[in-house]
Amino acid sequence: MHDGFGLSNLPYGSIRRDRASPPRLCVRLHDEAIELAAIAGDLDVDRALVDAPNLDRLLGAAPTAWTVLHEALRARLAEEVPAHARVPLAGAIPYLPFTVADYVDFYSSIEHATNLGRMFRPDAEPLLPNWRHVPVGYHGRSGTVVVAGTPIRRPVGQLPRPDGPTFAPTERLDIELELGFVTGGPPTSLGAPLPIDEAADRIFGFVLVNDWSARDIQRWEYVPLGPFLGKSFATSISAWVTPRDALEPYRVAGPEQQPPPLPYLRDPEPWGLDIALEVELGGETISRTNAAGLYWSVVQQLTHVASNGAVVRPGDLYASGTISGPASGSEGSLIELTQNGDRPLTIAGEERTFLLDGDRVVLRGRAGDVELGEVAGQIVSSEQPASSGR
Repeated sequence: MHDGFGLSNLPYGSIRRDRASPPRLCVRLHDEAIELAAIAGDLDVDRALVDAPNLDRLLGAAPTAWTVLHEALRARLAEEVPAHARVPLAGAIPYLPFTVADYVDFYSSIEHATNLGRMFRPDAEPLLPNWRHVPVGYHGRSGTVVVAGTPIRRPVGQLPRPDGPTFAPTERLDIELELGFVTGGPPTSLGAPLPIDEAADRIFGFVLVNDWSARDIQRWEYVPLGPFLGKSFATSISAWVTPRDALEPYRVAGPEQQPPPLPYLRDPEPWGLDIALEVELGGETISRTNAAGLYWSVVQQLTHVASNGAVVRPGDLYASGTISGPASGSEGSLIELTQNGDRPLTIAGEERTFLLDGDRVVLRGRAGDVELGEVAGQIVSSEQPASSGR
């Protein structure tokens, strides 16, 4: 089979067989989830790491344990898997694969930053003076990170009007196509930076991310301190965490950085990731791009977070920011694809700018024979009850 979920991948997730069953840590193999507790005796690893509801215990282990487990799983799952360990994904219920500790969202795509700069500062240099020197980011809210498939309630907030703001549902609900990673290992010490040649060892694996955005709320609030309520209402991640080891064959050199970054951000190894990405809206593909174009690598992102001595913990989620490419149709957000609403898309014969209630968005990613799964989310009215996000 070549579905992207073979032995070269084996992503981790938290799955319930049905609503009466508790969530269990699994890996995905083709169209089934394999409960790790059911095969723990065959793996020669600490049973406590895998006999668990999610990834939290494994994330807290030493990084060497991750590689040992992944290699053991590849060997064991190449053989027949007992029926009691297999869970058909049709009808199974996904949960957040790990408890999100802290959440940071970056602004790492130079194409995305340039597109927005030209849009909002047409008479000035698109990139602000710091952009090529520092991986710009902001701290989000871990409590509103939800698993793929969770309905997204249209947020309400302050919207700018000529005669002053009003409090109403957002009229410019947008998507952001992003690549995220989760960290593990023992927490770093407060005040101790993380050297760039050690940062990669802290990356457990990768998820796709849709950092939903209310552009009108964001526009009104972001000066002078940046994103706030226009971003914090929901962030969706894929149900499966692709292990770092599975993406090793798809590491590539990233874009040339000019001027060269400061010494603490000079990456000794290539950490671009050749991951093809796409966005689907209303059943139609509206964007295709690739994570290899990210200006700031995942290792540089993590190094910068800890450069002031901030603590890096197991379960921290870091997202790239919107990933856009240089060509038309490679933009990772609707605000870019529609030029801030001035050039509507045609979806199912209708002109569209931003998201409407009932819209279903799907993000997908694939690196060779490794599928990163998908992040689907459907917009519901601001009057609908809020979802728990599982």
